[in-house]
Amino acid sequence: MKLSKELKAGIITLLAIGLLVAGINFLKGNSFFGGDDQYEAYFPNSGNLAPATSVYVNGVAVGKVLTVEYQPNGDSLSKVKVTFNIQDDNVLIPRGSKIEIGSVDFLNKGLMLTLNSDLSKGYYKPGEKIKGSVASDLMTQVKDYADPTIQKLQSLISTVDRTVTSISAFWDTTATSKIEASMNEVQIALKRFGNVAVEVEDLVASEKVRLAKIMSNVESISGNLKASNEKISAIIGNVKKISDDLVTVNYKSVVEDAQKTIQKLNATLEAANNGEGTLGKLLHDEKLYNELVNTNKELQELVDDITLHPERYIHFSVLGSKTKGVPLTGKEEKKLRKVLDSIPD
Repeated sequence: MKLSKELKAGIITLLAIGLLVAGINFLKGNSFFGGDDQYEAYFPNSGNLAPATSVYVNGVAVGKVLTVEYQPNGDSLSKVKVTFNIQDDNVLIPRGSKIEIGSVDFLNKGLMLTLNSDLSKGYYKPGEKIKGSVASDLMTQVKDYADPTIQKLQSLISTVDRTVTSISAFWDTTATSKIEASMNEVQIALKRFGNVAVEVEDLVASEKVRLAKIMSNVESISGNLKASNEKISAIIGNVKKISDDLVTVNYKSVVEDAQKTIQKLNATLEAANNGEGTLGKLLHDEKLYNELVNTNKELQELVDDITLHPERYIHFSVLGSKTKGVPLTGKEEKKLRKVLDSIPD
């Protein structure tokens, strides 16, 4: 099939228009064929951001800035509207994400996106408005760092200037005369020290013989001590031997016996604590303790009842009459009397 010249011209014209539209979209910052998601962000100032600047996520360009417009009716935090797109279909902006205008390098600006890791609030929809912020540029950071240093330097210069002024005020004729007077007093003091040194030298010369005698006596005393060194050592040795004998003879056996007694006492207490022996059973067997208490109580009640009513337990015969009671053998009567006699009054 052969195409006519008019059809060919129409096809070429449509292709040219399509390429023109795609080129304009590309120059504006959109994808070549368009269809990118667009968002609006509001800032207090532009931060020198220009259209066609890239949008970055973790340092990777994912979109372009389309327009930067001034909003005269906006509040102080939304005077500038920035329209940008996201060309990467895999990039969505979660709600709560941070967007700011910052420096990509020393010269270029960019739109920085910090995506929120919490996805529970959902994502921003295309065309939705987002609040942004402007990061400090390099010059601002340098200025913030340099200002305190400059202030400290100015303060230091003022202090040095005051010091120099004070020295200049001090260094006048009066100060010079005072310094000369002070130097004269120093010379007089040095002269007096010299006189004292001469007097000390004369004193040492006059007392030289006496000092020699004193040193001789000291030497003699030290010689006597040296000669008596062996006797002193023997005395010290005897004293040490006596003290050792006192420790080993008089106290060692006592300490050993005390240690053995304490060990036996500890063993007895440990056995009682473990429930061994009569004392241990009495300490740990609550049932035995209760039985002893009950037995003592019953015995006391029995003794009291026998004291009040002996006829219930002992059979007496008076003039042929018989008192009713429990008949007891002679052996049982002796036993009962022994129990009664053992009870204190």
